[in-house]
Amino acid sequence: MTQLYHLAQVNIARARAPMDHPLMRGFVEQLDHINALAEASPGFVWRLQTEAGDATAIQAFDDPLIILNLSLWESLQTLQDYVYSGEHLTVLKQRKDWMEKLPGPTLALWWLPAGQLPDVADALRALRSLAEHGPTAQAFSFARPQPMPTAKALPV
Repeated sequence: MTQLYHLAQVNIARARAPMDHPLMRGFVEQLDHINALAEASPGFVWRLQTEAGDATAIQAFDDPLIILNLSLWESLQTLQDYVYSGEHLTVLKQRKDWMEKLPGPTLALWWLPAGQLPDVADALRALRSLAEHGPTAQAFSFARPQPMPTAKALPV
């Protein structure tokens, strides 16, 4: 059966310093490896990156220290399996070493028709929706997931 939807995810963080600052060395040194792990993970579909493979160079905010990670997965389960296990979990537990706490949601999830790719505007819209309306079909979180739309929900 052809999969009708993929799960888009955006997460943002504010770095404690620019990426080339010594404070950020431990984070930067792990990026390529962690991104390669994601790309090799079951259920991974796509991630936003520059031609050089760098997502931290994409400026989505006026504050140059806010970094954005945008990716697409086959399901909520495959994304959760990647995020909350193995080496990614180890890095996630260290995030306070490199990242400051931001007000409002820093992660948003939403369903996209298979074959479509999310863009930065979609990601910012999802974060804004979650902040303004809480979890809905337009944007939700791991704590309050929304089911994948069904074929019956597709427009005629």
